[in-house]
Amino acid sequence: MKATFCGLFIVGGLLWGCDLNVANPNQAFEEQVLTTSDGIKALAIGMQRSYASNNVDAYVRHPAITSRELAANTTFSNLLELEDGLAALSGSNSAIGSIWSRSYRVMGMANDLIANAPEVPLAAGTRSGIMALAHLYKAKCLGFVAQAFAHAPIDVQADGQAPFRPREELFAAAIGSLDRALETATSTPPSDEFNADILGEGFDLINTIRAYRARYHLFTGNYQAALDAADAVDPAATSVYMYDAENENPLYAQVVVADDYAPRDHFGLSSTESGDARLAFYTAPSERTSNPNDFPIEDLAGFWHSATSPIPAYLPGEMALTRAEAHAMLGNIDAAIAEIDAVRTKTPADDPYGVGAALPPYSGLQSLEAVLNEIFRQRRAELFLHGTGWEDSRRLGQPGPSADMFERNRDFYPYADQERLNNSNTPADPAQ
Repeated sequence: MKATFCGLFIVGGLLWGCDLNVANPNQAFEEQVLTTSDGIKALAIGMQRSYASNNVDAYVRHPAITSRELAANTTFSNLLELEDGLAALSGSNSAIGSIWSRSYRVMGMANDLIANAPEVPLAAGTRSGIMALAHLYKAKCLGFVAQAFAHAPIDVQADGQAPFRPREELFAAAIGSLDRALETATSTPPSDEFNADILGEGFDLINTIRAYRARYHLFTGNYQAALDAADAVDPAATSVYMYDAENENPLYAQVVVADDYAPRDHFGLSSTESGDARLAFYTAPSERTSNPNDFPIEDLAGFWHSATSPIPAYLPGEMALTRAEAHAMLGNIDAAIAEIDAVRTKTPADDPYGVGAALPPYSGLQSLEAVLNEIFRQRRAELFLHGTGWEDSRRLGQPGPSADMFERNRDFYPYADQERLNNSNTPADPAQ
């Protein structure tokens, strides 16, 4: 059933294309999809597939150059502009356009599910699963847009004139969507039909909702809520985006095969500890330097070593580091260090994905600044190429933006030219 619906979505996928303001010549078919149970199920499956193929790619590859996790390894101008950052980057850059358009495309799909799933005949548990899934995916898109842009629309608007709101409001809206997702899925548990035929293989809906609640509460400074949400995540659970021959792991395709990007030595840090076992997990040694900027680079391994490698939706280690940061910001330094040590001393055998540092316990200063610096260093290594490095750099007080090869090169992206052309509410670009 999943394969059938995936095929249906691909054939009809242009119904939810990049330009949300263009009149849709297939409107009659779209309305038919949204008013039948089979159509709603197909859209739920297609939303997941689109996100795994397109959004995971956009949320990791491009910001990882800005955060210095990846190096551009090509003379393509759009990637060199990303690597230069600062004033060299403009809204005409295709990487910025992809983050913007792919986010609002999936949000549009989620909105269609939320509006129409209650109106078609579905088993109660199938409907609740679809609704929870839609709220989760909408939240993920809002959260990643808020990581890349200082202001953005909270939702898709039919006339293309959506108002821009501060990123703090986008995070709040994302948390609200996650709350609705969790309430929906726990009050009416998803059905066997939903779990077997609609939900992506290997994807843990409840724990992923809880993990993203922890992430976005942390990003907005809701520290006790972040602690509570992180504690609710099962540390042994896994949740992944699956890939196959028709729907390849996007980082494998762009980094390993195309070789237009490459992981920076030592996760792009100047202070990685020798003996950190995560280096060997995520990268394979190389003597190469990037072309044309000559950054030392490695080969990519980890979750991207083949076309069909699954990519985690979140990592268990993120929850320990979320608790560490929340404890530190609440003044509980000893508790923060205990959570840091849980990550530092974890071996690959202790982790459901095999991610482990196998380092000795933290022995640095116990000041807030020192502990936050250590949390940043651990997050960069534990969550390498998982879409949080740029936000971590800003939030945890790392230096930048600058042209320094170890510092982020922008705080936020300029707004996509396509949005500026279509939406008169688009604000002036941030200086950097």
